[in-house]
Amino acid sequence: MQQDSDFREPGKSCTPSIRSISPPEADILSSHAFQSGKPSRQARFDSTGRFAIERWAPVPLRLIVGYGLMAHGFAKLSRGPGAFAAILHAIGVPAPYFMAWTTILTEVLGGVAFLLGAFTTLVSLPTAVLLLVAIFTVHVPYGFSSIKLIAVTPAGAQFGPPGYECDLLYLACLAALVLGGSGPLAIDELIRKRRIVGSTRRERHE
Repeated sequence: MQQDSDFREPGKSCTPSIRSISPPEADILSSHAFQSGKPSRQARFDSTGRFAIERWAPVPLRLIVGYGLMAHGFAKLSRGPGAFAAILHAIGVPAPYFMAWTTILTEVLGGVAFLLGAFTTLVSLPTAVLLLVAIFTVHVPYGFSSIKLIAVTPAGAQFGPPGYECDLLYLACLAALVLGGSGPLAIDELIRKRRIVGSTRRERHE
């Protein structure tokens, strides 16, 4: 009995040919497949061959950064911008009242932008500046650790001044979002897909 390889045509390989898919085509195929509720085998992978579930990695980063910024911004508002301006004046920040409002608006509006995944790269710039200012003007003298348990009394736990650990974690999240993108369920992703579809249509017409 002859093997299947004996019936091959001369000069032809039995390895099936696989058409390479460009990143825009892969994104469009994945989008259509998930919208129809029937993900194909190609839709389970992104353009780099990784499982598509890895695309969701930026979402928890956006949630924690957005919520954290909004929490700090609303906390400053609840105590009054004047109280925060007094703190800025005490550490030598120029134009403390103006900088107080700038900080509050950056935290509140920036937090909303991160939650929505909107203009992440643009919003990350002023947010990173705020974090760096906080590190070098407030937290550096107190070391790295942000949680310093001093004692536990009947009134509760007592902590020392926080270091710059949390600020570095925020900066790391910002860097990950800028380098890796906002991920799914983000306005940035919708804008990117529209650009891909538009460029694909223009190429077809050309």
